[in-house]
Amino acid sequence: MNSKPLNKIILENLSSYVFLVPWLLGFFVLTLYPMIYSLYLSFTQYNLLQPPKMIGLQNFFIMFVGNDEFPRDTRFLNSLFVTLRFVFISVPLKLVFALAIAMLMNQKLKLIPFYRTIYYIPTLLGGSVAIAVLWRRLFAADGVINAILRAVFSVDPPAWISNPKYSLYTLILLAVWQFGSPMIIFLAGLKQIPQEYYEAASVDGAGRVKQFIAITLPSLSPIIFFNLVMQMISAFQSFTQAFIVSGGQGGPLDSTMFYSLYLYLKGFAFYEMGYASAMAWVLLLLIAGLTVLTFKLSGSLVSYGSGE
Repeated sequence: MNSKPLNKIILENLSSYVFLVPWLLGFFVLTLYPMIYSLYLSFTQYNLLQPPKMIGLQNFFIMFVGNDEFPRDTRFLNSLFVTLRFVFISVPLKLVFALAIAMLMNQKLKLIPFYRTIYYIPTLLGGSVAIAVLWRRLFAADGVINAILRAVFSVDPPAWISNPKYSLYTLILLAVWQFGSPMIIFLAGLKQIPQEYYEAASVDGAGRVKQFIAITLPSLSPIIFFNLVMQMISAFQSFTQAFIVSGGQGGPLDSTMFYSLYLYLKGFAFYEMGYASAMAWVLLLLIAGLTVLTFKLSGSLVSYGSGE
């Protein structure tokens, strides 16, 4: 069997390599190299002004263990718990709310395209700095929310943003408000479910609740799973809302100190780049571990069959 010379193969595929150059440059220069360098920095002490000093696993030791010489970083663990609480509360609430709105948008009503656009707007605006500033004003002690509560219920509501009991829940509410993206995906999934299933269920006497449990949820299970994984990963990386609402300090009393916000403060406020790099790798491993665990636990709950 004759084989083509290497030079001829390269010449034949030259145009393909040329088109791949921008992507390869972006991957190696903007993704792979920073990742490898941050992994190296995670084992160093580096303050931007002096060359990195190799310290082994000390950064990780300070995060999780600590001793008299290198005390444990309690703010790190607090930021981890705050972020986990935010993820485990906001993601399920957002998915439930998005599915409910998607089912409403799946009805045969007038002006449905207009309503879909209106409901998607929060997603387009929710992550912006302007909306975070607006959210901070809405839930301030003298904000609109408290003004309405005083006028309607004659109560003395707390300052939601500056009270550590409620500050995190205002950010959770903001996250749930950004339900547009999963809602659109749910809506696309709902339209793929054959109406014959519902008609046959109605003939058998199944009500709306029974149809939702026996038909809608199993048929949507791959989409629910996809939204769950994507929203969980996105929630772990939440930064802008916490930075703006808390004034960049994670207050009050570190109640809104998200992991990504603390990582930013360590790297760009305290100039501890080595420690910040170590935190970034811990976050990567945490997200990867939870994603793998989610895939394992999904098991028989997610159906990829044809429904036959």
